[in-house]
This record gives sequence, C-alpha cells and structure tokens, in this order.
Amino acid sequence: MADENGILYLCATPIGNLGDVSKRCIEILGSVDLIAAEDTRRTLQLLNHFGITKALTSYHEHNKKAKGEYILKLLKEGKNVAQVSDAGTPAISDPGEDLVRLCIENGITVTSVPGPVAGITALVLSGLPTGRYAFEGFLSVNKRHRREHLQSVRNDTHTLIFYEAPHKLRTTLEDMRQVLGGERRIALARELTKVHEEIIRTTLDGAVEYYSGKAPRGEYVLVIEGAREAQPEPEECFWSGMSAAEHVEHYISRGMDQKEAVKAAAADRGVPKREVYNEYHNR
Repeated sequence: MADENGILYLCATPIGNLGDVSKRCIEILGSVDLIAAEDTRRTLQLLNHFGITKALTSYHEHNKKAKGEYILKLLKEGKNVAQVSDAGTPAISDPGEDLVRLCIENGITVTSVPGPVAGITALVLSGLPTGRYAFEGFLSVNKRHRREHLQSVRNDTHTLIFYEAPHKLRTTLEDMRQVLGGERRIALARELTKVHEEIIRTTLDGAVEYYSGKAPRGEYVLVIEGAREAQPEPEECFWSGMSAAEHVEHYISRGMDQKEAVKAAAADRGVPKREVYNEYHNR
C-alpha cells in the first residue's frame, strides 16, 4: 500500500554560509534512514558540522539510473530517504530531477525541505527585473549547441539566469556578447553568502573586458537583462535552419569550391572542419 512506502525528502543545503541551513533540514537529515548525496564527501562535512551521523550513498549524474532504482527499492520498503545536491536545492540543474520523476511514477511521496537556491539569490541581488525571469541552467560545452541555446532566448524579454563554471566563463561571455549584444546588462555573482561574496554589475561588453585581464574563480550565476524588443536575426545566422550539408551547398552555389565551402561552414558553426566534412560526405 502507498502509505507503507517511505518518503523522499528534497533537502536544500547551504550554498556557502552554513548558518543558512534550516532547523527543519537538520531534523530531517538526522531522522531519515539514508541520505543520497551528489558528493558524499561534501555532504559528510555538513553532517559533521552539525553532529549528524547517518548512512550516505552517492547519487549523481553518472550513476543515477542504477542508484535511482536502489533508492526506489528502499522507499518501497518503507525507508525514508533525503536527497541533497552539492549545494542549494536538489533537482535544479541536478540529477535529483530524475529521482523525483521516478518516485512520482511509482507512487512515492516526494516533499521539499526548502532553503537556499543560488539562481534566486543572484537574481534578487542583480538589480535587474525580478517580476518575470527564465532559468536556463548550464550552457553546453559544445560551441554550436551553446550558440543555438543563446539564439533561442535572444528575443526573450524575461530576465535570464544561467549557471557557469569558471573554466568556461570567458568563452561563454564572448558567445553571449556576440549573440545577445554587448550592451545587454549582466550581473555576475560568485561566492554567494560567503565572506568574499562578489556581484559584478556591468554589460556583456564590460564583463568580457573585465575577465580578459582577471582569472575567473568559483562557480558563477549569470543574470542577464531580457531583450527590450524583438530583434531581427543577425546575418551570421542565416544558416540556423540548415543542416551542415545544406550549409556547405549554400556556399558552393555561390562559387566556392568544396574545400572553401566546408571551411566557411565550419567557421560559421564553430565546429571542426572534419565534422562538417564528414556530415557532408555521409549524406
């Protein structure tokens, strides 16, 4: 019966300052039968700080399928499980999303123990409009996919929220500037709730310039001003609806030889020439 099942608790943990953890979160973490953690080492530090001794299991992007079934089995046996991410609220840009779906599909009660969310914390500190916003999460490491994502929100009038890792920040900011426009306002938030919390409020032009001479550090939340009005697609993206092969044919039809056409299409898409060449010849 459904009431014999356990409960999955989504426990929000601090994004920096340990004082932000709620009393209820501490109580739940201390009372459940198991804690599923994205990084058990990081969660163990939190538990040790509050004197909590509890069984831990890893649950992350690379084991979520097998471990999800294991957690579901325990819940069906009546065990209560808490799921935590590295920091902040689980299931937001986090494999906990899949665990929630699995539990709902199997009639398991899922409840939230609310608390810190990096994206919302950065939004309210950004100085940008908060009435309507869109959370976009992490951009792809693939240049073409990243640009396609940015193109899809180019005319969105909502304030946009992205997460980004330090080693990708410069490339991401440059792509944002090229697609969204250098005058677009942005707030870059890092070290949120920590002693060295920093919010840089500038434009995309200013952000690219600032980080050209300064190494990015820490995880970032990027809050970007929404579009003021619909903007026409730039000429450089005439090919957005074309396959790579069609892109090459477009240039050939305008007088380029095949080698030049492949090179031009690859440059437009920000991908290796070999990738375009293979797709063209494997049509």
